[in-house]
Amino acid sequence: MQQRRVGRTGLRVSSIGLGTMTWGRDTEEHDAAEQLEVFLDAGGTLLDTSASYGGGAAEAVLGRLLGSGVDRRDVVLVSKAGTRHGRPDASRGTLLDDLDDSLARLGTDHLDLWLVERPDPATPLEETVGALELAVRSGRTRYVGISNFPAWTTAQVATALGPAPGLAAVEVEYSLLQRGVEREVLPAATALGLGVLAWSPLGRGVLTGKYRSTVPSSSRAASSHLRAFVEPYLTDASHGVVEAVATAADGLGRSALEVALAWARDAPGVTSAITGARHAGQLRGALEAADLELPRPIREVLDEVTALDLGYPERF
Repeated sequence: MQQRRVGRTGLRVSSIGLGTMTWGRDTEEHDAAEQLEVFLDAGGTLLDTSASYGGGAAEAVLGRLLGSGVDRRDVVLVSKAGTRHGRPDASRGTLLDDLDDSLARLGTDHLDLWLVERPDPATPLEETVGALELAVRSGRTRYVGISNFPAWTTAQVATALGPAPGLAAVEVEYSLLQRGVEREVLPAATALGLGVLAWSPLGRGVLTGKYRSTVPSSSRAASSHLRAFVEPYLTDASHGVVEAVATAADGLGRSALEVALAWARDAPGVTSAITGARHAGQLRGALEAADLELPRPIREVLDEVTALDLGYPERF
């Protein structure tokens, strides 16, 4: 699998990352273990988790698996902090407490990349930035970044951090069903020299085509706690995009999952596309996209079908 530099840093990550949002809850530990083995065997290195996933359960599962013979230097650990009881909390105390808890659950003394999970309008930005600086100075993380922040705040954080320790990356939702970051976040990341980690590149699973005719009983959309996560993309507009992806996949002799993942992974500015799976079979299907380079005409058609309506001030 291709390894890419994260922005202007020396950190390298696999072009496809493994997400762990469902580990410890919907994905049992034996399934997670098989996923990790499949991912590492395919050359993957980027493991994405969060203190908020399952109230820390995902990190705990990952930590136990990493402690079972995986060389720490063979993986790039990315975790997030700053969410308490479902609400943003990027205060110094909460961030640093979350970081220490994450390290304990993961069984390591440092993260490779630590992200503030979401903006917190109630906490002064300087306080959040101070926590990021301390985390690097104390050796608890090698690099820092932010997730789900708008472009203007991203620029503020990057400016406040300065060249040392510097902002390394942003993690944002990005897929053929969610291209909003193209308006300002991606251009800002490029200008600031930041890596971009794309979460949910399969449109929360909708782009795989699994919902074309019905909602499978085993799917996220049928889950009581994940239904609200998927439903925004179960629309007539999304259906047209799903059909376009399916048509492209048929023409290439590949799966819709592979086409959607390859599109996001190789979009301008993207460093890695992070995909999660319920079981190893699904992950194997995603990793089939590792060698897929979309022909330019197909990428152009998909770009056109899902193009954003840009106006003032993006275009003036």
